[in-house]
Amino acid sequence: MTPQQKKQLSYAKDRRNTYGENSKSSRKNIPLSKALDIRAERRAQESALAKFTAAKDGDQLDAIENEVRSTKPREWRKCPDEPLGRVLTQKSQRAMKHD
Repeated sequence: MTPQQKKQLSYAKDRRNTYGENSKSSRKNIPLSKALDIRAERRAQESALAKFTAAKDGDQLDAIENEVRSTKPREWRKCPDEPLGRVLTQKSQRAMKHD
């Protein structure tokens, strides 16, 4: 593979964070967001299961079981980073505008 081909492959596969935050804060905020989402899901299921232990009627048990199974699944997803080639193109275009 020639150096030029390696460079093109790098531009296509390498990614850069363009979200706008400090990149160091993303290292903390991404795991934190995932953890908070998982905790919320677990909390919702635990509260439904607490009702389950208190219920004595069969209809109540079925309703609570349906509630536990239908709790909202996790929604938070990380936005993918931008390909390096696109980031460099945008950066050079911005530099051309300011000159």
